[in-house]
Amino acid sequence: MKRLIIKSVTFIKSSAKAKDCPDEPYPEFAFTGRSNVGKSSLINMLCNRTKLARTSSTPGKTQLINHFLINDSWHLVDLPGYGYAKMPDSERKKMMKMIREYILMSERLVCLFLLIDVRLDMQKADKEFFQFLGENQVPFVLVFTKTDKLKKSQLKKNLEQYRKSMLQTWETLPETFLTSALKKTGRDDILDFIQNTIGKE
Repeated sequence: MKRLIIKSVTFIKSSAKAKDCPDEPYPEFAFTGRSNVGKSSLINMLCNRTKLARTSSTPGKTQLINHFLINDSWHLVDLPGYGYAKMPDSERKKMMKMIREYILMSERLVCLFLLIDVRLDMQKADKEFFQFLGENQVPFVLVFTKTDKLKKSQLKKNLEQYRKSMLQTWETLPETFLTSALKKTGRDDILDFIQNTIGKE
C-alpha cells in the first residue's frame, strides 16, 4: 500500500464535552496519555508541523478535545492528558471524565493511540486506563515516547518490564510503536498503520 503523505491539516474544532464534538463522517484516530508524555510533540512530528498542537514544559496544557482534519479524509483527535499530580483533584477528574466520555460516545473512533513515557515504570494512572480500555473493548495501540532518552539496553529492559506487567492481565498485547519526536522515530510506522487501518474500513 502507498505510504501515507500528510498533505493538508485543518483545525476543525475544540470541544469541552464529547457531545459537542464534530459530527462529520470521518474515521477518528485519537491520542492521549499521562500529562507530559510528549503528546503534542508527537502530533506535531506526525503532521510535520511545528505548532499544530501546543507544546509546553508545563503538563496539562491540552484541556479540550481538539479535532484536526487530515487530507480531507480522517480526523486526528488530540485528547487531554491524564494523571497530572499538581492539578486539583476536581480538575483531574473532569479531564478523565471528558476523555472517557469521548472514547465511549464516539461512533467514529477507529483506534486510540495511548502514549507512554518509556523512561518511567508503569504508573497507577496508566494501569487504571488500561483496565478501562479493556473493560470497554476499546481498540488501542501503545506508543512509547522519548526513546532517544535511553540507551538501547535500558530501553529493552523497560519495554520488557511493560510487557511482563501487561501480560499479568492481558492475554495478548496491543500493537506497539517506539517513537522519538526529536529524531522522528516511528513516524512512518504510525502513518502506515493509520493508512492500513483506513484501508480496512
